[in-house]
Amino acid sequence: MRTLSGGETFQASLALALALSEQLAGMSTTAASLESIVLDEGFGTLDAATLDTVAATLENLAARGDRMVGVVTHVPALAERIPVRFEVHKDARSARVERTGR
Repeated sequence: MRTLSGGETFQASLALALALSEQLAGMSTTAASLESIVLDEGFGTLDAATLDTVAATLENLAARGDRMVGVVTHVPALAERIPVRFEVHKDARSARVERTGR
C-alpha cells in the first residue's frame, strides 16, 4: 500500500468497495443490494496516464448501469470527465449545491 500512487490507491479502494458490496448482498437474507458507493479520491494531482485510467474505470462502471458511483474529487480534470456533477460553492455566510451535466 505504501508504494501505490494516488490513482492506484483509488483503484484499489474502488475494487475493495465493489467486492464488499457484492459480499454484503450475498450475506443478506433478503434480496438486498448496494446500488451506490461514494468514494473520496484522496489525492490532489494526477498524471495524465493515471487520470485516464481512473476516469476509464469510472466510465466502465457507469456503462454497466448496475451501480452508481459518486466521487468526491478536488482534481478539476477528473471532475470534468464525470457527466453529472454536484458542485459545492461557498461564500462567507453559506454554501449552495449546483447540479451540472446531464
